[in-house]
Amino acid sequence: MTTRVVIDPVTRIEGHAKISIFLDEAGEVSDALFHVTEFRGFEKFCEGRPLGEMAGITARVCGICPVSHLLASAKAGDDIFAVQVPPAAEKLRRLMNLGQITQSHALSFFHLSAPDLLLGYDSDPAQRNVFGLIAQQPELARRGIRLRQFGQEVIELLGGRKIHPAWAVPGGVREPLTPENRERIRSRLPEAFETVEIALDFIRDYIRTHREEVEHFGNFPTLFAGLVSKDGGKWEHHDGWLRVVDSEGNVLVDQFDPRRYYEIVGEAVESWSYLKSPYYKPLGYPEGAYRVGPLARLNICESIGTPKADAELERFRSYGNARGIVTSSFMYHYARLIEILAALEHMQRLLDDPDILSPRVRAQGSINRLEGVGVSEAPRGTLYHHYQVDENGLIKKVNLIIATGQNNIAMNRTVKQIAKHWIHGAREAKIPEGLLNRVEAGIRAFDPCLSCSTHAFGQMPLQVTLFAADGRVLDVRSR
Repeated sequence: MTTRVVIDPVTRIEGHAKISIFLDEAGEVSDALFHVTEFRGFEKFCEGRPLGEMAGITARVCGICPVSHLLASAKAGDDIFAVQVPPAAEKLRRLMNLGQITQSHALSFFHLSAPDLLLGYDSDPAQRNVFGLIAQQPELARRGIRLRQFGQEVIELLGGRKIHPAWAVPGGVREPLTPENRERIRSRLPEAFETVEIALDFIRDYIRTHREEVEHFGNFPTLFAGLVSKDGGKWEHHDGWLRVVDSEGNVLVDQFDPRRYYEIVGEAVESWSYLKSPYYKPLGYPEGAYRVGPLARLNICESIGTPKADAELERFRSYGNARGIVTSSFMYHYARLIEILAALEHMQRLLDDPDILSPRVRAQGSINRLEGVGVSEAPRGTLYHHYQVDENGLIKKVNLIIATGQNNIAMNRTVKQIAKHWIHGAREAKIPEGLLNRVEAGIRAFDPCLSCSTHAFGQMPLQVTLFAADGRVLDVRSR
């Protein structure tokens, strides 16, 4: 007989989920599960829609990372049209995606995770939020807000709005960048660089003084997957080849066309969650677990290709094994900040590119193929949009594989590892808030976007339930 503890809802993540922790008769953790409890259905209700509407529709999958879906959808349209996107359009898409990475990573670090990191896992939950952070660390909080605002401004100056811009389309983008807007973006870069350098100083010091969290917040071997550039395997966020490496740094897949993802990526389902569990087919489920997102992208790339980010990447890899592979999911926090730094440097380069103001931003086309795949790197990891259409361009079938889903197996292992390390002998007593918050924080390290990955609406509540060995509910924490 086991005891079950439930945390419902999980807080400070996007979407709806709960965690169940199972205790044996000695009050020790025997298992833990991360349940995603919402369902949406974008894949189904997009059937019958015209291909030209898909970028605008799928951008509504999420208000946090709409650009990710916009770009992946437009790229699927490029594939079906069989067109070559103009150089200026490709670079403008990249610029918007860099703005998306900046704003989303800033939200994750400063708004969702910093209350734990700066105020402490055991701090009063009524204060352990962004408002408590503002009260105790007003300057850092202000900088975090402005950094996210900068990323959103990049999106708005390109696409006309911060959320759900109807801008990227099959064949390119709707409108070019103006010289005035280029200068507005450029003027905000110095402050953004200052903020991310302050945050990097903080996270390096935090890692040094919190080794227990680093060692036990999802620290285990998995595969890592994502895109790398076609010119030397550098850090990539919009195009490139698919690469898969193991936790020892061995490359299992390289120079693989991501449009053929289905040859190596399978999708499993479990009865206790609406979130699918993608896995690496050659190893099967669940042995083929892999992680995507910032941690994975830094583990699979040869370099980032910009001086400041490459110097920080070397520091990051010093926390890894002999091959520089970092396996602790806690290090997603550090990886996000490095990616913001990389995004800012790449923005700087793009703004100086003579193509960036070109008015030639769209190739015209029509239905030349009946199937297309668009792949891009969302802030949380690799995003796949796979469409089948009829001769009139009406959608017959949609498959969306979202980054958070690809981390599902690892997120479940993480909550189990954290629970087993911190919860002991809990047969009758209430589990302290700080211990349960550590379990939640393990999920927040992945920055899951659950509305994206399950396809229900609303804010993300979380529940954790603790079950005894005889099945009795010992404790329930809801938020």
